Amino acid sequence: MQDEESLVRRAQQRDEEAFAQLYEAHFDKIYRYVAFKIGNKTEAEDMTQQVFLNALQSISSFKWRGILFSAWLFRIAHNQVVDYLRKKTKQATAPLGESLVSNDSNPQLMAEHKLDIEQLVSATKRLTRAQREVISLRFAGELPIAQVAKVMGRSQGAVKALQRSAIVALRKALLMAEGNEKD
Repeated sequence: MQDEESLVRRAQQRDEEAFAQLYEAHFDKIYRYVAFKIGNKTEAEDMTQQVFLNALQSISSFKWRGILFSAWLFRIAHNQVVDYLRKKTKQATAPLGESLVSNDSNPQLMAEHKLDIEQLVSATKRLTRAQREVISLRFAGELPIAQVAKVMGRSQGAVKALQRSAIVALRKALLMAEGNEKD
């Protein structure tokens, strides 16, 4: 596969195959990020499609000034999520845990997995907005520290510190939840 910069340049000249390759390379990470942020699988699929539609419409404005293409996509995704959450009314949605549980045929494993996800979702609600953003970009989006820093507009050191504090807070919240279950 050609390097990303040449694919982006080709996509900027409306080469559909080049954009399709960029789509394939980044879709899963963008989808996981969006699904983690909004907690609804169907909405996340639609929103991820919209991210790529927006990217296609504005790819001519993308410039290689120290910003990776994937960081640019995550910024578009972040903006989509923010808009979605602002507009969202009090409609019922499937909790994040239900959207991420696998279709495993073992009911016990499915139940344990769902419980683990519910505990994680509950624990993440105790984090600050910035901590949740770092966790979702790093672990759901699988971005390296440098890209998270660019997406969030922070230094790499600040992102590392934020990630460390988020993990400590998550660990504490999960241990508290585990201790409450044993009582």
